[in-house]
Amino acid sequence: MNPSAPSEATAVPSEPRAKDDIERDVIEMLKTVYDPEIPVDIYELGLIYHIDVRDDRSVEVRLTLTTPMCPVAGSLPPEVEAKVAEVPGVTKAVVELVWDPPWNPSMMSEAAKLELGML
Repeated sequence: MNPSAPSEATAVPSEPRAKDDIERDVIEMLKTVYDPEIPVDIYELGLIYHIDVRDDRSVEVRLTLTTPMCPVAGSLPPEVEAKVAEVPGVTKAVVELVWDPPWNPSMMSEAAKLELGML
């Protein structure tokens, strides 16, 4: 092969990432976001109620807060939205803040309960 000859390889259009892979990576990204008052990430705290990766690879996340009076009620949803939008393959991120059902400590993962000394 002549190294100075133009390459004959053609670009192959990349396939969209699998929805399951995107969801897994979204969860991993959510585990980097922490409640400022509790040293546990929002996923393990049970603040994430739903993750929907749609066919167009847009992602909708429904989350709650530990209380409606939470000091980060205005800043946490946009932070989560920005983090989810950074996940490779995500075309759009939308975060909806919900209050039903109300959050309670039973929604935390075993790892979160262990971290907080609740086990």
